[in-house]
Amino acid sequence: MIDRSKLFMELMSSIGLHPEIENYINGKLVPGLGQTITLIDPYTSEELTNYKDATAMLAQEACKAASSAQGIWFNDYNASTRGQLMQQVSFEITKNIEKIAKLEAIISGKPIKDCRVEISKVAEMFTYYSGWADKLHGEVIPVPSGHLNYTLREPLGVIFQITPWNAPAFTAGWQIAPAIAAGNAVVIKPSELTPATTVVLAILGEKAGLPKGLVNVLCGYGDTTGQAAITSEEVRKVIFVGSPTTGRIVATSAAKVLKPAVLELGGKSANIVFGDSNLEHACLGAQAAIFSSAGQSCVSGSRLLVQKNIFDELTSMISQGMTSIKLGDPLSEDTEIGPISNFKQFTHVKNILAIAESEGASISRNKNIPQSGYFVSPTLIKGLNNSSVPAQNEIFGPVVTAIPFETEEEAVSIANDTKFGLAGAVWTQNIGRAHRISSKVRAGTFWINSYKAIHVSSPFGGSLNSGFGRSSGYDALLEYTAPKSIWVDKNETPQIAFGYTP
Repeated sequence: MIDRSKLFMELMSSIGLHPEIENYINGKLVPGLGQTITLIDPYTSEELTNYKDATAMLAQEACKAASSAQGIWFNDYNASTRGQLMQQVSFEITKNIEKIAKLEAIISGKPIKDCRVEISKVAEMFTYYSGWADKLHGEVIPVPSGHLNYTLREPLGVIFQITPWNAPAFTAGWQIAPAIAAGNAVVIKPSELTPATTVVLAILGEKAGLPKGLVNVLCGYGDTTGQAAITSEEVRKVIFVGSPTTGRIVATSAAKVLKPAVLELGGKSANIVFGDSNLEHACLGAQAAIFSSAGQSCVSGSRLLVQKNIFDELTSMISQGMTSIKLGDPLSEDTEIGPISNFKQFTHVKNILAIAESEGASISRNKNIPQSGYFVSPTLIKGLNNSSVPAQNEIFGPVVTAIPFETEEEAVSIANDTKFGLAGAVWTQNIGRAHRISSKVRAGTFWINSYKAIHVSSPFGGSLNSGFGRSSGYDALLEYTAPKSIWVDKNETPQIAFGYTP
């Protein structure tokens, strides 16, 4: 049997880290100064390592380092060079995929094969945004006054980013790459539960040629380290990925110091299946939509809306398919679902399931699960309506609530009867219906006859309790820059207007 704690330490050492996780500030590993944080292996429930909260002091140090580096990055490196260096970051990540993936699998509980895919996607993020670095230009505006008026898109400065525990490296790359492509510097605080791979990305970035201090990593708690960074004078914008509850706290803290924020929060996405769909494809899609990553994805298809004439058939197919899903060690090549990433989330999922039973739900489970660790069986809930607790609250686990409907109008009504607005899907062979549904369901991302197709080149985000702003594609670059309007008087006699100026 593998000594997982020993393997974790060996992986940390092979990537240049110490077993006790440290912050990465201005090109150096810096130990925390505050309260001790213990990391637990979600597969064994055993301790992996301890480290100390960064605290406000190191948060300020990181923000100052980022401010200095941002001036160098934007002023001393031209846009083409910045893009070339970002491409080198992609190469450096690609060379280290296996090490990073193993570290991610141990610390987050995500299956190793999924981790490999996600780390390769991080490399792709830097490649994609490297191409944008020298293409962020403004426009010439034909103003009526005779002036030459043109705009520039300028970086904001230092960006503070907070990322979650469910996909640590993926969400780190998703945030860092567009920010530095636009000419900014970054201070990033990963979840205190999964900080290691974000530190690795910062180290590899500098190894590839990024200036020291351009990407700084703070490891610690949100109410200490995070709050200090939000209020730092150097920080110009705050990016948060996580729960709506914490998102409100972050947005309020940013607003108090007049800083804009982008929030990428939760979801309760409706996966709508009509009677004319290919049921085999819809079944596979529904399972992937909720059971992959143990349901720990903000876009999970956690509400399965099924037309009544196929409800029993489709739910029976899904229940039968659940029994063949392999749960186990995240480091095992044949594992399809790992454990819930941490004990707090494990308890939350179990509590929701207990509520479902108390509400009279019919529950189908895959009972072949490991006896140790934070495992939750793939679960199908039937017999509850859309107002029930499991249907209205984000579970963030491998649990889907199936709800029948009869008409298009009813399907749309149920889909939109939620406080979220992140994603959704429809399965049908009627192309007109597909487009009608996609235009009516409130969602920032919507799929037709597929699910979870996401790429860095396409904008991602939501509305209501799912947050606001967009975190990928060209739209993300707009979040990380500000337009500056330049006016040049071309007249022989200067045209100066007196009176009100806004």
